[in-house]
Amino acid sequence: MRVMILGLVLWTVAHLFKRVAPGLRARLGVVPGKMLVTVLSIAALALMVIGYRRAGVDPVYTPWPGIGHLNNLLMLIAVFLIGVPHSKGVVKTKLRHPMLLSVALWAVAHLLVNGDMASVVLFGWLGLWALVSMALISSQEPWTPPATGKIRSDLIGAAITLVVYALIAGAHLWMGYNPFLGTYG
Repeated sequence: MRVMILGLVLWTVAHLFKRVAPGLRARLGVVPGKMLVTVLSIAALALMVIGYRRAGVDPVYTPWPGIGHLNNLLMLIAVFLIGVPHSKGVVKTKLRHPMLLSVALWAVAHLLVNGDMASVVLFGWLGLWALVSMALISSQEPWTPPATGKIRSDLIGAAITLVVYALIAGAHLWMGYNPFLGTYG
């Protein structure tokens, strides 16, 4: 669990660095600053995965029967939202923080079906990080939404979402977690 928490701290520091220490971040320069965040993020992800896989299963709560179906719906939405900033769709004109909202939905979806301590720490922490990040960005930077978007771009995004979702589901099946059971544990 300590390895996972170290990864979570590293992730949080790397991603909030620009918000809480903008002067120091600016002195690093654009490319070196982004490179630092990238390296720290990759290290953080590795630590989180290793720590989560090593953590024992200490039950905190029992997920509701059938809640996996809601998890799947939230995950489908989260996968779609993660790509919205790279599109020219209508959704991009409506949401300021689609990627962070995606992380928050991903966290909630996983908390619905995982009631062990490691999951509560991992998904709870990352969900909270996403919410704090949205609040910090909104308080520090004005937002002007894109003027127009094309529904065609959103439809392409939806098609890509289905392919990516299938790949994610396949990875979960390969790891021994069937995401289509509806009930877990």
